[in-house]
Amino acid sequence: MFTSSDAAILTTSLGKIVYQAGRKILSVYAHDFSSELKQDNTPITMADRESHEIISGGLASLSAPGFGVLPVLSEEGNHIPFEKRSAWSSYWLVDPLDGTKEFIKRNGEFTVNIALVSSGAAVCGAVYIPVTDILYTGFAGYGAFRIDALGSRQDNPSAQGRRLPLSGGEREPGQLKAAASRSHLNPETEGFFRHLRQQGLSVTAVSAGSSLKFCNVAEGSADIYPRFGPTMEWDTAAAHAVCAAAGCSVVSVPEQEELTYNKQDLRNPWFVVYRNPGLKKYFDYFDVLHHPG
Repeated sequence: MFTSSDAAILTTSLGKIVYQAGRKILSVYAHDFSSELKQDNTPITMADRESHEIISGGLASLSAPGFGVLPVLSEEGNHIPFEKRSAWSSYWLVDPLDGTKEFIKRNGEFTVNIALVSSGAAVCGAVYIPVTDILYTGFAGYGAFRIDALGSRQDNPSAQGRRLPLSGGEREPGQLKAAASRSHLNPETEGFFRHLRQQGLSVTAVSAGSSLKFCNVAEGSADIYPRFGPTMEWDTAAAHAVCAAAGCSVVSVPEQEELTYNKQDLRNPWFVVYRNPGLKKYFDYFDVLHHPG
């Protein structure tokens, strides 16, 4: 369906959109700002709203190769009933500011996320970190990449060719680096880490916010990321696409089935992100977890 040229053009276009949204987010970040709670008790700021407007406008004029202009489902957009979106074979899934809690804490660990979802799968994604000016992209079948200093490359498309492909890190046998949520580390996750240690592994947990944990696994700076808590489809789709394109798996637990998108209920099941298939032998822990399913 896609060519390598299609993939390059599309990821470059998404990079420009998330960069523009990221600049707007940083303009809010640089000053005092207020936050409020949405109906689901999650926070929202002016940065979330303004990023949503920039991304929605950018995607409205973007023609995806083989698809044309696609509908958009955004965390900060209007609620779209399943009866309507169930007819979408492909669409954009957006989190304009993933990690609003981290944004409010001013720790820099927040991202801008755009995913192309087709037939329920996250096939293309862009995850941008405004504070560090780093972009992660992934396209099914064409690889995943990390682009540093994105801002300096906006007017020089040929510089995109210097992207670095993501690859797994090399660690000593028995050493495992686990990504953990900075704001949502819970007893179930701590229990899983205990389980791994009981199996003889030396586990080092590294905390991070937003989609950064997925990107840690995709680039090999972490080996596994378990998430035993609530997330929504827009929280995971873009980073899922990056991980999948980098050869990693993002599976529900205990079923161990790849996450899918555009479900009637937009909540994700609990899941685990990992690169090395050899880790699956430790997943018997998931059989005893109580999770929302």
